[in-house]
Amino acid sequence: MTRISPTILRLCLLAACLVAGASPAFADLRMCNTTGSRVGVAIGYRDAQGWTTEGWWNLSPRGCETLLRGTLAARFYYVHAVDYDKGGEWTGKSVMCTRNKEFTIRGIEDCLARGFDRAGFFEVDTGEQKSWTIQLTDTTGNAPQRP
Repeated sequence: MTRISPTILRLCLLAACLVAGASPAFADLRMCNTTGSRVGVAIGYRDAQGWTTEGWWNLSPRGCETLLRGTLAARFYYVHAVDYDKGGEWTGKSVMCTRNKEFTIRGIEDCLARGFDRAGFFEVDTGEQKSWTIQLTDTTGNAPQRP
């Protein structure tokens, strides 16, 4: 039987730890734009402090972006997206606050009175997963509503 020196054993264990640490587990909320258009995205969610809406992320055609980093804090997230190239938007029944430029808005009540716009958001059920990727498509079921 071959005997391995303690120094070589320590180096092998250190290398194994470094390799294991090089591939961390990701837990994020991501959005992938599977359309051929540039898209602007806003999200809404409820956390320990209440409702928040955030935007805008600009997604290139067939591109993906991380919207929130870390383990998801909620089961349901809400999305409003705008097709910059063809017009139209992805909307839903949940009304939340937005604005035309980059924003983080606390609360979803009295949007207009507080100087914000109102927009419809569609619901995404993550099933309480730690991470989730939303696929934004232009096919039936997730297609933008054209004016």
